[in-house]
Amino acid sequence: MPETNNYLDAHYIHRSNWLRAAVLGANDGIISIASIAIGIAAASSSREPVILSTVAGLVAGALSMAAGEYVSVSSQTDVEKSDIEREKVELAEMPEIELQRLAEIYVKRGLKKETALLVAKELTEADALGAHVRDELGINEISQAKPIQAAIASGTAFVCGGVMPLLGVLFLPMNNIVYYLYALAILFLSFLGGIAAKTGGSNVFRAILRVVFWGSLAMGLTALVGRLFGVNV
Repeated sequence: MPETNNYLDAHYIHRSNWLRAAVLGANDGIISIASIAIGIAAASSSREPVILSTVAGLVAGALSMAAGEYVSVSSQTDVEKSDIEREKVELAEMPEIELQRLAEIYVKRGLKKETALLVAKELTEADALGAHVRDELGINEISQAKPIQAAIASGTAFVCGGVMPLLGVLFLPMNNIVYYLYALAILFLSFLGGIAAKTGGSNVFRAILRVVFWGSLAMGLTALVGRLFGVNV
């Protein structure tokens, strides 16, 4: 028989919080910085404006991603804490009603009424608040919001993703650099999609196709804007 920890490690859901933030950050880093570079390169014949815009975009984007992720996940945390406090009050003021609510949840999941009530009573005796937080509110250790973790993962991943097209801006020849950057970004996006799919246990081909399609669309539209409104600088 395998050990319990090994069994849990075989599942991927416990990676969902940080993986979502990391994939979002890296994907946004690649697409955003590559799109900026492509848009400026389409309107410029020199390297300096492209470098300046990509570096500025990299710094601003990383800080924005980290701050945005922290604020949004913190809002989720505030909602969770508010609901938990409300649940504490309800358990203190109307324990019998809360017991019935818990039993009804287990009935809906397939238990007989007698069994559901017995389970609800035993879980209430062991940890009433924990049972209601988990089964009534749907908050558990896996799904619980972690603002700091999400912010660090998102910001760091954005930098890692954005550095890739920046290196292309620094070292690729300016002649046809738009096409070089596009190809480089697609390569990085494909690699990211594959790694994310492997880490999350999902379909690799579908993940790669998804990031390549939306990345191509974003970079293509940005290049078009650069061509239409660009001024030779």
